[in-house]
Amino acid sequence: MSDTIERESMEYDVVIVGAGPAGLSAAIRLKQLNADCNVVVLEKGSEVGAHILSGAVLDPIGLNKLIPDWKEKGAPVKTPVLKDKFLLLGPAGTFPVPNIIMPPLMNNHGNYIVSMANVCRWLAEQAEALGVEVFPGMACSDLVYGENGELKGVVAGEFGINKDGSKGEAYEPGMELHGKYVFLSEGARGSLSKKVIAKYELDTKCDVPKFGLGMKEVWDIDPANHEEGTVIHTAGWPLGWKNGGGSFLYHAENNQVFLGYIIDLNYKNPHLYPYAEFQRWKHHPEISELLKGGKRVAYGARVVTKGGYQSIPQTAFPGGALLGCSAGLVNLPRIKGNHNAMLSGIAAADAAHAALGAGRAGDILSDYDRELRQGEIGQDLKPVRNVAPLNARFGPLLGGMLMGGADMWAATVLKFNFFGTLSHGKDDAQSTGKDADYKEIEYPKPDGVISFDRLTNVSFTATNHGEDQPSHLQLIDPSIPIKINLPVYDEPAQRYCPAGVYEVLRDDDGSNPRFNVNSQNCIHCKTCDIKDPSKNIVWNVPEGAGGPNYPNM
Repeated sequence: MSDTIERESMEYDVVIVGAGPAGLSAAIRLKQLNADCNVVVLEKGSEVGAHILSGAVLDPIGLNKLIPDWKEKGAPVKTPVLKDKFLLLGPAGTFPVPNIIMPPLMNNHGNYIVSMANVCRWLAEQAEALGVEVFPGMACSDLVYGENGELKGVVAGEFGINKDGSKGEAYEPGMELHGKYVFLSEGARGSLSKKVIAKYELDTKCDVPKFGLGMKEVWDIDPANHEEGTVIHTAGWPLGWKNGGGSFLYHAENNQVFLGYIIDLNYKNPHLYPYAEFQRWKHHPEISELLKGGKRVAYGARVVTKGGYQSIPQTAFPGGALLGCSAGLVNLPRIKGNHNAMLSGIAAADAAHAALGAGRAGDILSDYDRELRQGEIGQDLKPVRNVAPLNARFGPLLGGMLMGGADMWAATVLKFNFFGTLSHGKDDAQSTGKDADYKEIEYPKPDGVISFDRLTNVSFTATNHGEDQPSHLQLIDPSIPIKINLPVYDEPAQRYCPAGVYEVLRDDDGSNPRFNVNSQNCIHCKTCDIKDPSKNIVWNVPEGAGGPNYPNM
């Protein structure tokens, strides 16, 4: 469509897609280096922070580097970690793992419990104070290339396309925003990042990407149960020791806890229901007693990258760069990526500033890719690179904790990894097993007090999409869900989606199965784009301001 529609254009030095920690850090750094640098940040959410979801315990290394006086400037980073606990859960019992046997990098002291949505809102204020143009509600739906094949810009702000693809009466074509460099900081599985990776074959020399589905709730709890600054992680029940994943529970300020579950998307049993596993986990005595008398106030879900060092694609390409989770910079055992996102934004800005100062534009920022791999980010990710593949091969207890722990200790003490660099093997879609090879899993019904059904929780995301726009969830072949996925895999989209977007409808007698897509429910987690065993679902960006409106995630 962008090839046939006439659009106005605006010129910038640097165009940044995504107002997350990576994109905003890049924008701030560019203006710190050169106040005259013309920078724009485009955010698809209704406001900055509306689509930000993270645990989160923040390692302040990136913030310290970007804004050393962040405390004086009132950053919403005020709850230091005071207590760190790791628990192994059985169906009713708990075994605490002594902190002394955990690798030093797992220690959270010196870190902070934060709402990253609020941190990003604050970062946006700092960026705007420096002269950065920040435009929320501006979904970037397409890429613009230059005469030499370089990324030249993006199409943003297109509205008014009807469900059938035609232009409605209120159609707005959007604008082309051109930059000498374009930074993509869309988060995990970004739609434009996917296109760029494919066009420039940025993943030819790296391992397959790997992901987990992170689901989170915010609770107001009884002050008697609250221990501000306490960080708890658990493994084991209810997932057991075959599937990778675990929980987090962070005691934030104001008698709130941030709690959630991350389930690795390489699970094999197609009957596994990640959302139901999360809800069941809350009924463990260790958790339910804490929540007793409390109230859930928010819910959300988002995929997280877990491929690590060996899954990082080439991050610099003609005219632009991949930042943050668009490049896959989460440290899996630490369950942290925000610090690396910020460091990547800083590094990309440094490289672009040097290039612009030398009169360059539209070329490859090789210095950025080199710094990412050899600098602080690479040094953070390389020692833990085998935890995810060990997890997948041997399970989270033997593989992730025992073998992965030994490998991390070796990297810490001896400065080398016992296992070298292990491969991930299959991607998450290919890991899905067949219906006939696995038993169905019976899940308890939610009680409406501790656990909740999906649609009730989705109502706490304030999700909305325009009813007249085309579905942003596209089926490459509409026949595959019923023709292949249902008989072979029992159509796992019914279960892996944490928002109830996908369902198989039948007549009263159980006949005539048909696949239904409730795109209105979509909370932009991207799980379907990753886990569909037939790789038949493509997540595209909807109109700007659509999706969730997270207040404090």
